[in-house]
Amino acid sequence: MIAALLLGREGSVGFPGKNLYPLLGRPLSEYPLRAALAAASVDEVYLSTDSPKLKDLARKHSAQVIDRPAHLCTREALGEDAYAHGYRHIKDALKQDVELMVLLFCNAPCVLPSQIDEAVKVLREYPDYDSAVTVSRYNMYSPVRARRITPEGLLQPFIPFENYPDGMRINCDRDAQGDVYFADVCLSVVRPRCLENLQDGLLPQKWMGRRIAPIKNWGGLDVDYEWQLPQVEFWLRQNGFTESKTPY
Repeated sequence: MIAALLLGREGSVGFPGKNLYPLLGRPLSEYPLRAALAAASVDEVYLSTDSPKLKDLARKHSAQVIDRPAHLCTREALGEDAYAHGYRHIKDALKQDVELMVLLFCNAPCVLPSQIDEAVKVLREYPDYDSAVTVSRYNMYSPVRARRITPEGLLQPFIPFENYPDGMRINCDRDAQGDVYFADVCLSVVRPRCLENLQDGLLPQKWMGRRIAPIKNWGGLDVDYEWQLPQVEFWLRQNGFTESKTPY
């Protein structure tokens, strides 16, 4: 049994209503939901939320609804705890062991059914791996370029350069240090043990465990601000979505 679990809550401070924002004529959340429903490896699809409109969207597409408790719907609540809650609900509801959990966010639409199936294949082939997750290459956001503002109002490296490995190239070429991959949180396929033992997971996304396989993506992100939407629309169009048709 492989179950997919989407997370999306009602409240958002940075971008109110983001999970239902219309993009190419569809709510943002519909894209990861469609991917889960179309993946050949997924048996059941669930959406955990406190939003009546998201619940309606899930039911419209024949997905199961999990009522997300209030303490997991606050701004301070962590996604890892909501995932763990959803996993326990699913396991109890199905009354059987779950082989893998496909974890998605309603505001992270850049995922394809084929990537879900690829991640499942990887984990079945390598039983010692904890998870397989989508990653996007963003060399322009390398840690060596990150800065913080000091109390006196000046810029300093966010991570002091002496903390980087010896011999690592650091210059103004964005590719100098090598490729930089970010877990774009558009997809995490994890073994149940990751959700049962969150304390053992690698920060900051502890639900991924520690032995994490990459599933290459491009342009992936979770939408937190309205200005990110053009990038998502470009990704969707490049993958066959328009206002009038969908690839699956």
